[in-house]
Amino acid sequence: MTYSSQNPILELKKCLMLAQDVTNHIEANRAFEQLCNLIDAENPMAAQLLEMLWQDTIAARRSAAFWQQMSDVEKDMANKMMENMTEMRQNYLRLMQEM
Repeated sequence: MTYSSQNPILELKKCLMLAQDVTNHIEANRAFEQLCNLIDAENPMAAQLLEMLWQDTIAARRSAAFWQQMSDVEKDMANKMMENMTEMRQNYLRLMQEM
């Protein structure tokens, strides 16, 4: 296989680095499309397999980002509940002292 001056392994690493952040997925998809065009000229089946893996990678990254956001929301809610519980205890203790 003779690829042009571009190294497909380095290009794939670049694509994967871009795909780590959901906000860069458009740019990552463009870079990956260029990589697929490069590989497709030499080995169309390899390009198809790589594209299937890429789609799963993008879906996994988006899913991970979604669940991270959900985790952050749950953490914020738990912290707020603890703050409210502490405040309610303090209010209860003040009320008991006043009696």
